[in-house]
Amino acid sequence: MAETVVLKVGMSCQGCVGAVKRVLTKMEGVESFDVDMKEQKVTVKGNVKPEDVFQTVSKTGKKTSFWEAEPEAKEAAPTKEDVPSAPDAAADVTTAA
Repeated sequence: MAETVVLKVGMSCQGCVGAVKRVLTKMEGVESFDVDMKEQKVTVKGNVKPEDVFQTVSKTGKKTSFWEAEPEAKEAAPTKEDVPSAPDAAADVTTAA
């Protein structure tokens, strides 16, 4: 089953990009990949497990994490007016004498 894995990888030079490309080229199951130094983004497609791709790229010594998915709709987040205000919790607190 083909899967797409997107990672955030700390790359500051073409040497970093080359290191990531080398390990992905050798990785079994990888059909294609894109390494974007400007965006610090690595996209891998193929018959691969996300954890395996993460481990392989991490071996380069570059800071690696899974790319955070963008929120689908920012308008969907409740606004201050939409959220009912909670009763003042401080009024319910009693202190020991």
